[in-house]
Amino acid sequence: MSTTVVLADDHEIIRKVIVRLLRADPDIQIVAEVSSFAQTLDLVSEVHPHVVVLDLHMKDEESMTPKQLKSGLEGSRLLAMSIWNDNETKALAKAIGAEVLLDKTKLAAELIPTIRNCANNRNVELILNS
Repeated sequence: MSTTVVLADDHEIIRKVIVRLLRADPDIQIVAEVSSFAQTLDLVSEVHPHVVVLDLHMKDEESMTPKQLKSGLEGSRLLAMSIWNDNETKALAKAIGAEVLLDKTKLAAELIPTIRNCANNRNVELILNS
């Protein structure tokens, strides 16, 4: 069975790179690509993916509270990603219920193994506490 993924990033080029990366794995199926938090919540409630890969800093980030995001993404495993690795970003990832905060500069090496671990209900190495 394929692991279904919703990819949320407001930069089209970043989404295209991540899609290309994920399509290389036959066990991962991208069921939607979105560019805002609002679209993410709408699609997650429709398609119920196994995993949501979510950029923490999108254009509409001020429109939702962490509590709204956390409750709207319930039922899916959440992998947050950001170019920032500061305490504020880590706190936001934790507040929305992210399993892990991935560094965007390391996605090529870390994204697919992390998705696989989540799909197999294995613990993922959290960088939220570092």
